[in-house]
Amino acid sequence: MTTAMKNIREAIMEGQAKTEDFEGLPLPEWMLAVTTHKDDVNMFQGLESWEKDPRKSLHLDQVPVPEVGPNEALVAIMASSINFNTVWSAIFEPLPTFLFLERNAKKSPWDSRHNLPYHILGSDASGVVLKVGPGVNLFKPGDEVTVHCNYVDMQAPDGHDDSMLDPDQRIWGFETNFGALAEIAVVRANQLMPKPPHLTWEESASMPLVNSTSYRMLVSENGTHIKQGDIVLIWGAVGGLGGFALQYVLNAGAFPICVVSSPDKVKLCETIGARWVIDRNAEGYQFWNEDGSQNPGELRRFGKQIRDMTGGEDPDVVYEHPGHETFAASVFIARPGGQIVTCASTSGYNHEYDNRYLWMNKKRIIGSHFANYREAWEANRLVCKRAIHPLLSETYPLAETGEAAYRVHHNTQIGKIGVLCLAPEEGLGVTDEEGRARHIGQINLYRNAVKGDFRLVKTEP
Repeated sequence: MTTAMKNIREAIMEGQAKTEDFEGLPLPEWMLAVTTHKDDVNMFQGLESWEKDPRKSLHLDQVPVPEVGPNEALVAIMASSINFNTVWSAIFEPLPTFLFLERNAKKSPWDSRHNLPYHILGSDASGVVLKVGPGVNLFKPGDEVTVHCNYVDMQAPDGHDDSMLDPDQRIWGFETNFGALAEIAVVRANQLMPKPPHLTWEESASMPLVNSTSYRMLVSENGTHIKQGDIVLIWGAVGGLGGFALQYVLNAGAFPICVVSSPDKVKLCETIGARWVIDRNAEGYQFWNEDGSQNPGELRRFGKQIRDMTGGEDPDVVYEHPGHETFAASVFIARPGGQIVTCASTSGYNHEYDNRYLWMNKKRIIGSHFANYREAWEANRLVCKRAIHPLLSETYPLAETGEAAYRVHHNTQIGKIGVLCLAPEEGLGVTDEEGRARHIGQINLYRNAVKGDFRLVKTEP
């Protein structure tokens, strides 16, 4: 670590630095970052997805600190986390992300910075603003922030009702360079949000992408806008996405049906407050035959188990993100007039289902992709108000990001996996000790669950 980088970390750790102090800190010329290399894009050719190993494709490199442009900020990254888009980038699926960087580099001189022979990944962050470019006025150097991943400048009229419809909308650290798995990142100013003061750096960094995505899918009018009494089926209900979905469903006064893959995950859902939980592995569901055709008998068995649990009711909403493996079941089991909201496709992008169950029963499929700034801000506000809690189960150092991505790729984790960047250890960054003390039970729930401890500590409101 360079002297300049050490000085930045010391200023953050002391917690006494003011705006003028950070403005006076010299920026380092070099930083550590986790990257993929353009020369490696064919390294997994001929392998199945599950055989591709992020530990072989992710590198810890020393790279130049990027230049900050208009309406941008440089952020000292204290912590980040692993999302499935990091896995996709690392295994070069569905296509190498260097294609995004090359295409977007043509849009402007500032965008051309992103087209490099290496790609700095990472779409979640917590840290401190170091420097802002011309035109930035809401945040200033020294501000503690979390960073959401909607990278958009809002010049096109198409995005002004919903920035996710802007033709230039991109996901930071996936479709852009200079992401969060680094000591310093460059972001748009409209990606910045206040860091929740009762959370550590790594807890704060575990939340922006999946929390905002879940908010849009379930709470926002751009999603399903769930209400009290709705029955919501959640695939992977204690994973990075599903764990936040479970919290939003419970907060709304709705009834979750959690689908998970192990007895430990069943117990965790029940501890959090789920009434109905299905262990899909224990039930042995096989929605697809060996020849690739659908298995109607298994769909009916799945639907019967749900109705037996609910007293004969089908789900009003299905929270869908696995994709190919589950999508036919999601369409089948939603009630007439129900909604299937989908983002991602971690088990495959080609969705096949019997359209009769959709059109004849007036069901709706809603495609959802991350969140606009308003939605991300509201989701972050709920975290700051201690209504939504982190799902962090474990944390790795920056040098072991490949192992963390491997864990997510093979779904061996509960909740989110964090990555320490400039933070030297876990547990730092809390400035609201009283607020943390009131909610330490929920904060520690997922951390303890990965160790097999499912005790829930009751806390004050």
